[in-house]
Amino acid sequence: MEPDEKIARRERLAFARTIAREGGEVANSHFRRLGLSIEWKADASPVTNADRATEQYLRACIQAAYPDDAILGEEFAELPGTSGYRWILDPIDGTKSFMHGVPLFGTMVGVEYGGRSVLGVVEFPALGEAMWGAVGDGAFCQYFGETEPRRAQVSSTTRLEEALFLTNDASGFEKIDRLDVHERLRRAVRMNRGWSDCYAYFLVATGRADFVVDPKMSVWDCAAIAPIIEEAGGAFVDWEGTPTIWADRSVGSNPHLLPEVLRLIRG
Repeated sequence: MEPDEKIARRERLAFARTIAREGGEVANSHFRRLGLSIEWKADASPVTNADRATEQYLRACIQAAYPDDAILGEEFAELPGTSGYRWILDPIDGTKSFMHGVPLFGTMVGVEYGGRSVLGVVEFPALGEAMWGAVGDGAFCQYFGETEPRRAQVSSTTRLEEALFLTNDASGFEKIDRLDVHERLRRAVRMNRGWSDCYAYFLVATGRADFVVDPKMSVWDCAAIAPIIEEAGGAFVDWEGTPTIWADRSVGSNPHLLPEVLRLIRG
């Protein structure tokens, strides 16, 4: 990496942390409040006025600070850019949790450069926690009540029968006619829980869970997470084992379990 490029990435990471925190505050101002409006999109996913307000805030901040960067977000049209950098936003990942008053949602800010997600920040505003990372600079997290960040590190679990496997719920596998994948994984592990969306990847990046398998993803679900998981020593891949943020099915895992997880997915 060229020195100027490294500086540009570090500047953007610091900025991403700031706007993710502030955008999370926008989202949190709607959390468990009266007046939350909910609509259902064509893909049967929900969107709220909080999702839209948060993304609008993030976009305005980025456009003011980096007017030549592109922006791709879940709720509004893509804004082209000329710098080679593209910000990829998920204002509230875990909207279903959010709308039911469950605090396991996050505001996600990723940055892509040269076809690769090079940095990511996930803020959990209702929990007062966060994780972030950049390619070559490591991954970090901050837990509630702590003033200093700590290094994020995936687990060292080597046996599936000792693993904690996370996913959303079995219905996602059923919708793509791959309930067999869920069943094979569930039967192979010690525990399976539905702590889902970006919070599941937070647990993997910090070694509190061993792997996540998702049957339905979009690029804004992946962009912030991928560099964090990788810099924490793990892998973020599609169901074929290819590192990418553009697949619609993903695995986030510690490196020891990944080959066996992929083997079970393939059946």
